[in-house]
Amino acid sequence: METALELVDQTRLNADLAASSEAYGAAEPFPHIVLDDVLHPEAFSAAVRDFPGIDDEFWKGYLHVNETKYCNVHPDTWAPSLQAVAREFCSPEFVAYLEQLTGIANLIPDYTMDGGGLHMTKRGGHLNIHTDFSTHHTHENWARRVNILLYLNEEWHDDWGGKLELWDADMTACQARVTPAGNRMLVFTTSDSSFHGHPDGLTCPPDMARRSLAMYYFTEEEAPVRKSTNYRARPEESVARKAAIAADRKVLDVYDRVKRRLGISDDFAHSVLERLARRKS
Repeated sequence: METALELVDQTRLNADLAASSEAYGAAEPFPHIVLDDVLHPEAFSAAVRDFPGIDDEFWKGYLHVNETKYCNVHPDTWAPSLQAVAREFCSPEFVAYLEQLTGIANLIPDYTMDGGGLHMTKRGGHLNIHTDFSTHHTHENWARRVNILLYLNEEWHDDWGGKLELWDADMTACQARVTPAGNRMLVFTTSDSSFHGHPDGLTCPPDMARRSLAMYYFTEEEAPVRKSTNYRARPEESVARKAAIAADRKVLDVYDRVKRRLGISDDFAHSVLERLARRKS
């Protein structure tokens, strides 16, 4: 496979493709792989340098029971270095690589960042175990199939928490953990059993944050089944905590339905959640 990519080290990824594809399909608890040094060093350094600061005006908060993180889903507000990386992840060369890696044909990249984009989680923030919503909000015949998470942390210490936990389909045990080390990419198949998250509050310094670029890839289907984000409690959680997670999940499912029907922007929901969070604090 020839490549013209300048930021992604596609030559090295392609050289390891046969072994990576085999490891991907055999991985537990669902198909996935961890790839290190995905960007060339200069591209990674530029992306880290240009990643928005903690107080950047374009961050929007997902601030509710099941997650406390921030996102920016508008690439036109990103630095050119980050836009360029995202474009390469949408390129025919990289998409072809993902198709061979995952065994899923006809993948469609999404530069609109529906559910993706730049993500930032501050000290104390968390993301409960979940599976992702199943269809694109604008192209409802697009079914979500593959997720990539590129970590853009200049440094990350184990005692800060934030390892992404991968859980089995029955939510009985965590079977893998991924440290969000810089220039590391997690690729996994998105399904109704690909449970993942980092549910414990981060303990990083107040001026640090867990940073990543998330992108999704879809296939066009005749009648894909719409499922909203399915948050789940871990077995050891208290009864009260399990009830809160379930109640929040139901509220978010209603919001997802209304959003699709009325074409509501997430910006309104973010502003409401941020106001509520400020009141609580």
